[in-house]
Amino acid sequence: MTTTVPKVFAFHEFTGVAEAVADHVVNAQNLALSKEPFAIRNGGGASGSGSTQAANGSLAVPQLSGHVSRQASTRSISGREPSTPASGSSNPNIRSPSSSKLKKIKEKRFKIALSGGSLIQVLHEGLFKRQDVQWGKWDIYFADERLVPFDSPESNFGLTKRKILDLIDTATYGSPRVFHINEALIEDPQECADDYEKLLIKGFAGRDSVKLPMFDLFLLGCAPDGHIASLFPNFQENLRENLAWVVSVTDAPSGPSNRISLTIPVICHSHQVTFVVEGATKAPVVKTIMERPEKGLPSSIVNEGAAGRVAWFVDDDALTDVFVTKKKYKFLVHTQEPERAHTES
Repeated sequence: MTTTVPKVFAFHEFTGVAEAVADHVVNAQNLALSKEPFAIRNGGGASGSGSTQAANGSLAVPQLSGHVSRQASTRSISGREPSTPASGSSNPNIRSPSSSKLKKIKEKRFKIALSGGSLIQVLHEGLFKRQDVQWGKWDIYFADERLVPFDSPESNFGLTKRKILDLIDTATYGSPRVFHINEALIEDPQECADDYEKLLIKGFAGRDSVKLPMFDLFLLGCAPDGHIASLFPNFQENLRENLAWVVSVTDAPSGPSNRISLTIPVICHSHQVTFVVEGATKAPVVKTIMERPEKGLPSSIVNEGAAGRVAWFVDDDALTDVFVTKKKYKFLVHTQEPERAHTES
């Protein structure tokens, strides 16, 4: 394997990683939300992508419990549509957008995939220091999920709910739409994977036929054993899957044995793929990924498959004895100095 070397941004400590990752996420958000035509963005009082005023709506996540019905799980992912922009204008030469254009404005979303683990703490640490996160325009999917009840500490959705979703000031910033697995299906990994794939098809394909979903940003960690999402080294069948969007995982070598995971082609098809890795325990696997890509670890496969669109945010401990060219991260949407106080959950 002749992997293209990804961008590696290194920081002295965890706080630096968290602030830079938050800036990186907000930049991806702004890029995604600014794709509508300029005339539509500015006509009839519609807000541009720089506005922090998001759509109103209740947080579309269920309460944590040991069991939810399939019907309840389906309802939990459907947030309210944004309010229709005001169309009154004193200038008769400015035409209000048509209803079809307004629909396009309302439907523009920032689609992000999250893995679990320490990444969620990084996001918690960084995003809540900012005032430019347009939560109401986010569609949050999960890179993988452990098939455990949502109230389990092992649940990626459960952790994200406790550390991020429950803490959002929805009155100010709106509510993200959250797309999680059906908790009622956790005893059947294949059915759960099939059901989540249908959810992805509904969110990305709609009436059109698309080969792969395209996330605006795919955020991943990397475990000391080299697995990303729930794609493990030496699980060749899953690593070579090139048709399914979601696969079931059974007999995982660490953590909960039953899981689902988005596949390598889905990850590599994203506009941006970002790894967030910290701690000295990760240094040996990072060394293998960066210096021995021919070993074929999942991260190396992604570095190759999404070449030019991959970035790594790491602390210095994770780069101990790793030979790699470090880059200095330049803040892109750093419009104000981040608050230094930590937001406790």
